[in-house]
Amino acid sequence: MDIRVAAFDDPDARKLIDAVQQEYVRRYGDPDVTPVDPAEFAPPNGLFLLGYVDGAPVASGGWRAHDGDEEPEFRPGDAELKRMYVVDAMRGRGLARAMLAELERTAKDAGRTRLVLETGTRQPEAIALYRSSGYTDIPKFGVYRHTPESICLAKEL
Repeated sequence: MDIRVAAFDDPDARKLIDAVQQEYVRRYGDPDVTPVDPAEFAPPNGLFLLGYVDGAPVASGGWRAHDGDEEPEFRPGDAELKRMYVVDAMRGRGLARAMLAELERTAKDAGRTRLVLETGTRQPEAIALYRSSGYTDIPKFGVYRHTPESICLAKEL
């Protein structure tokens, strides 16, 4: 997979973000309503990546900096993972793990010290990926903090 930096609102990014939102609708009944500003994913305070196979966009993911001022659970140096996704036809090939590793590397290179994320119980594949990559439970944060299906995880970089 060829991983490239892209703007959050790049047409290929929009295509994959729309697809992941439909995945949330399928699994939970609604899209993710967490507030997201595309500018948050622009360097140096964020980054958005797209993965391509044979010229087609097949994977996405990004991180945005948090320094403890938005949520009590955030610490200075945190970055939040958002919009990790691999298209159905390309799942099971290690692409999500490769994307996650690149997101971790770029966040660390940008001076981030911990990655945090929110996922849900209806995404067992995502939970398995994150836990097997060293992510552990943290207190819930964000708009889903009171949702029983919500799971928040973090990994020191």
